[in-house]
Amino acid sequence: MPPQVELGRTGLMAGRLGLSASYGVPAAAVERGFEGGMNYLFFASRRTRAFAEALRNLRPKREGMVLALESYSRVAGLVGWSVERALRGIGYDHADLLLFGMWNKPVPERILDAGRRLKERGLVRFLGLTTHNRRLVPQLAAGADLDVVHFRYNAVHPGAERDIFPHLPAQNRPGLVSFTSTSWNQLLGHRRIPKHEAVPSAGDCYRFALARPEIGVCLTGPGKAEHVEEALAALEQGAMGEAELAWMRRVGAAIYGK
Repeated sequence: MPPQVELGRTGLMAGRLGLSASYGVPAAAVERGFEGGMNYLFFASRRTRAFAEALRNLRPKREGMVLALESYSRVAGLVGWSVERALRGIGYDHADLLLFGMWNKPVPERILDAGRRLKERGLVRFLGLTTHNRRLVPQLAAGADLDVVHFRYNAVHPGAERDIFPHLPAQNRPGLVSFTSTSWNQLLGHRRIPKHEAVPSAGDCYRFALARPEIGVCLTGPGKAEHVEEALAALEQGAMGEAELAWMRRVGAAIYGK
């Protein structure tokens, strides 16, 4: 079993690669990924039946799981409804994390209060956020409201190296989770990739993210069982070395157009 890391100040122990529900991965592949160390399970806004089936099947192993739910609601009264509906559907009594979906500015108090009420009721343990606004992340990290932050990081968009990583607090920082490792599949075969450069695989993209120690979990978005196997192979292989990182950066810069 690959080693786990402590997810920031939550104290939750997670594998370095996580699984997202949004892309249609079959139930058996989710279970296979979990058994291989991918225990961060993101039951995101697109909560597929197959992923829900896998979560129901994995209930006996709940203690070894980090279950994250997501709510995109901008109406405070609907946040709790969304969480309760998701938990009923999978037969769980609580989630480890509630992520407020895609906020590029500070979360309003009415939404935070809805999350706090869910914590008080024992339906979620920690609150977090997903964002595309990198400069918001250090601001959130300095506060106490949110314990996990999801943000974009890949070889095409490596701006977190400038806007996030150098500005994190040394102590008591939130857990950091990266997403879109393949840059929406651009890294897997964009026309701008020079002919003399090898084309990265999804596993290469995950290993690029794993090279950053600040990142606790790199999310994967598998659509097929083979995608989970590729992620597990990348997890086994581990983070990229300097020569591979330099190659990925060249490819990413070419795609970006610089």
